[in-house]
Amino acid sequence: MLRNGLEPWHLLVVAIVVILLFGSKKLPEAARGLGKSMRILKSEAKAMKEENAVADPAPVRPATVYTETDSPAATSTEPPATAH
Repeated sequence: MLRNGLEPWHLLVVAIVVILLFGSKKLPEAARGLGKSMRILKSEAKAMKEENAVADPAPVRPATVYTETDSPAATSTEPPATAH
């Protein structure tokens, strides 16, 4: 037995209540509608994944950012100016 979980008799009670509420004639219609909805949801999710894969084919390499100490201008061969 599962603690704090559904046991088989819980599922039986739920099934009986559903049959009493909706009737045996409407249950097949509801199941078909649910199946259609699930197929549409799956196809849309697949299309979104494919669209995402096409939109981002490869990661973009970030641009190099220089600071004051490692910039090309800071690597000149001239000696630093001294104040007298």
